[in-house]
Amino acid sequence: MNTMIAPLKPAALQADFLPLEGTDYIEFYVGNAKQAAHFYKTAFGFKSLAYAGPETGIKDRASYAVRQNKLTFVFTTSLHGGNSIADHVYKHGDAVKVLALRVADAKKAWHETVIRGGKSYLEPLTLQDEYGEVVLSGIHTYGETVHLFVERKNYRGAFMPGYREWITPYNPTSTGLLYVDHCVGNVGWNQMNKWVKFYEDVMGFGNILTFDDKDISTEYSALMSKVMSSGNGFVKFPINEPAEGKKKSQVEEYLDFYGGEGCQHVALATNDIVDTVTQLQNRGIEFLKVPSTYYDDLLQRVGHIDEDLEPLKQLGILVDRDNEGYLLQIFTKPVEDRPTLFFEIIQRKGAKSFGKGNFKALFEAIEREQDLRGNL
Repeated sequence: MNTMIAPLKPAALQADFLPLEGTDYIEFYVGNAKQAAHFYKTAFGFKSLAYAGPETGIKDRASYAVRQNKLTFVFTTSLHGGNSIADHVYKHGDAVKVLALRVADAKKAWHETVIRGGKSYLEPLTLQDEYGEVVLSGIHTYGETVHLFVERKNYRGAFMPGYREWITPYNPTSTGLLYVDHCVGNVGWNQMNKWVKFYEDVMGFGNILTFDDKDISTEYSALMSKVMSSGNGFVKFPINEPAEGKKKSQVEEYLDFYGGEGCQHVALATNDIVDTVTQLQNRGIEFLKVPSTYYDDLLQRVGHIDEDLEPLKQLGILVDRDNEGYLLQIFTKPVEDRPTLFFEIIQRKGAKSFGKGNFKALFEAIEREQDLRGNL
């Protein structure tokens, strides 16, 4: 099987029964939400947005929402044991629980997805306070991950009812992160096509890109991936599954340590990757590094780029080109002690692909980290 790029057909756009407006927020279930919020503010440049907890009438949990441009992260921790939040953290470690998607009509989004086979997570629920109302609904996806549909056109508060504005003097400067480019899910052996079909049938997504184990492989390990996109292209969810190799692949390592299927990484967009990565490194974020030989023939491989090569080489930023332009990308090391969740920083200069030309160098870098952990 070869790599395939399949743009969505105009008919699919016209028949989009789930018109998504983008990613509303990503919610993480964590062991200590206060410290997690502080880490993402300090290291990634988020600012305080909103808080929910006992002081706002929420007795069983504490949640901190932080924002940077169009990126909103929420960190939630249980205040007691023996419940779904505490159990999620015990099983998976700090992890993505909710991929929340902005919609114009959350009731309709729930109805359209459930009648197509989606498993309901949250029936339409209207939350109200003095700032208006937010309507939520949701369905399950792979593992214990869920999609919430968020309708907030009639809300003018900081985040949503149940939260109060979180005002704090400590708000580090932005690192230039703008919005969610895509979120990648890792699923089990032979489960990729099942979840591709889920996104096609239940959410009306299209498969715009396919990578097989010839595309994403090294001497030791391999995986397969399909990129799913909403009809309007605002939301993209690549889905990975393991493939047979001589040694354990990164997806297998993730599944072992995560305890099942889940969100592997979130790609964050920037308009100046050199400046963003420089700031992130200065704030303590660690990145995967490819050998310096990667840059020896880079310009022969990708052609002219606007950026100077030396800063890219110093920072370890990768470059790839497709028919519409090029992209620059780099991947953090896992941000948890478990080798699970990590982040991608990406700058698109016209390219709409996902860096196929970088796969071999990138996956060899990941394997070096796996080997250090004794998990290759």
